[in-house]
Amino acid sequence: MEENTPLLTNDAVVFGLLMAILALIFATSASDKPFWKKFYGVVPTVLLCYFIPALANSFGLISGESSSLYKVASRYLLPASLVLFTISIDIKGILKLGPKALTMFLAGTVGIMLGGPLALLTVGTFFPDLLGGSGPEEVWRGLSTIAGSWIGGGANQTAMLEVFGPSPELFSQMIAVDVLVANLWMAVLLYWAAKPEKIDKLFKADSTKIYELRDKIEEFRKGIMKIPTLSDTMIILGVGFGVTGLAHLTADYVAPFIGENYPNLKQYSLDSAFFWIVVIATTAGLLLSFTKARKLEGAGASRMGSVLLYVLVATIGMQMDLGAVLDNPLLFVVGIVWMIFHIIIMLIVAYIIKAPFFYVAVGSQANVGGAASAPIVAAAFDASLAPVGVLLAVLGYAAGTYGAYLCGLMMQAISVG
Repeated sequence: MEENTPLLTNDAVVFGLLMAILALIFATSASDKPFWKKFYGVVPTVLLCYFIPALANSFGLISGESSSLYKVASRYLLPASLVLFTISIDIKGILKLGPKALTMFLAGTVGIMLGGPLALLTVGTFFPDLLGGSGPEEVWRGLSTIAGSWIGGGANQTAMLEVFGPSPELFSQMIAVDVLVANLWMAVLLYWAAKPEKIDKLFKADSTKIYELRDKIEEFRKGIMKIPTLSDTMIILGVGFGVTGLAHLTADYVAPFIGENYPNLKQYSLDSAFFWIVVIATTAGLLLSFTKARKLEGAGASRMGSVLLYVLVATIGMQMDLGAVLDNPLLFVVGIVWMIFHIIIMLIVAYIIKAPFFYVAVGSQANVGGAASAPIVAAAFDASLAPVGVLLAVLGYAAGTYGAYLCGLMMQAISVG
């Protein structure tokens, strides 16, 4: 497997490269030169932070698979960023956003559940071999694990692996389809997040409440803004990573306890440490927003949270291997058609209820990407909106196993029929 060894294998070197890429992107995006102004008028900053590491991975310069950077970023930096984002959040404002956000999340879940069988039926009509196979090699069994991942996340994907039992070879191919298709869709969302007005106008959607919440948080920031001292920065990092440590400590006890004593709760992913880390970090941040810690926003709490989140964006990007399409192109066709059905269903619902594109993007990503990437898409609209992505993603953990199981049964019926 010598050909699969990346050029850079030392995580310290890879991390340095990612930080240099992020620095270069932000330096050029802040430039007054006409070329860069035109360039970033078309290409969103966050999309580059995501796509350049993906290219580095695809061309063998680095390897997301062999690196532990994503795990570090998702387990340490993500919870800390969630704390720092939620410190200044206006909870009443979020509640005033109304039921449309929840409706679009549920539309996304239904889109994944129906999209899988529809994609299998559509592509299987032209390529009947997809509906064949026997035992663990049946394609529908592997596709059920993608349904688990796209509705809930890794824990739900593992649950479908245990329930439907695809072969290890088939499962590994499905992981490649899952990661590539989901990441391509995320890239599309990040692109349109920079210009949601066009879609909102088409849907005749009223995004007033979203912008009112954003402006209210912005006014609060301006009122308490100050030049941060070293003490301020250390306190911000202390709060962020202190709560992250507390979240890990609690999760280390709670998750195994539930797994051992309440096995029936596994279907809700309540035995997942990552689930508890995200929930505890977000909850602690929301509770701190009622205290004097709220004023840390004036010293740049959310800006520090953005730094941590962009590092996570880069590590997510380095998971994507564009060359993986060549391994089993037909499975990628199924994955892409599946995602298209998901998108169509979401857009139809959004058009009917006149939901802003923000709800479409975050509702979709809360399903497909989960807690690791839903806040990234929400923050691409505005950093203050990141917690909305987290709150919706947590719902995905609960819905994932049920939705994926039903999706798997429908795909089985199509294959057998």
